[in-house]
Amino acid sequence: MNIPNQITISRIVLIPIFLLFMLVPFEWGVINLLGTSIPIAHFIGAIIFIVASTTDWIDGYYARKFNLVTNLGKFLDPLADKLLVSSALIVLVDLELAATWIVITIIAREFAVTGLRLVLAGGGEVVAANNLGKIKTWTQIVAISSLLLYNIIFELWNIPFGTISLYVALFFTVWSGWDYFNKNKEVFKNSK
Repeated sequence: MNIPNQITISRIVLIPIFLLFMLVPFEWGVINLLGTSIPIAHFIGAIIFIVASTTDWIDGYYARKFNLVTNLGKFLDPLADKLLVSSALIVLVDLELAATWIVITIIAREFAVTGLRLVLAGGGEVVAANNLGKIKTWTQIVAISSLLLYNIIFELWNIPFGTISLYVALFFTVWSGWDYFNKNKEVFKNSK
């Protein structure tokens, strides 16, 4: 297995560690940053999420730079993204930091596009993420990171950046999902 794929696997391995810090009620106190109080365990969990998210850029960079793009990587990379993002979104609902309907919409889109990818893969076609899908992923990561960090910095100015960025992520999530299905509509026309 090449290095980019190992980095992608590391993103998957970090998910249960992230969940541990976010969901187990550790009584480690709180940290005060820029006027915002965050439970220490949640702060650590947020950092783990951010580190795991950056591996998405790192594995893609190395895969392209050293010509290590593989079908396994094209499959694993978006799967790792979906697992990480879905886990974090569900945590945000559990912590009452994100609206359930937004999270359901985002996760439903992820399942739908994954299903489309599987249908295409059955026909021998592996679809890598396009630019719109990458924008969708990064807007989700920014929104989730901000919400996991309890809106640090922006809380000083009373700006709900996390919530605003979650709506932006929702917009790109729906748009990119529509784009994937629109570009591959022949799959449905040709199905029997």
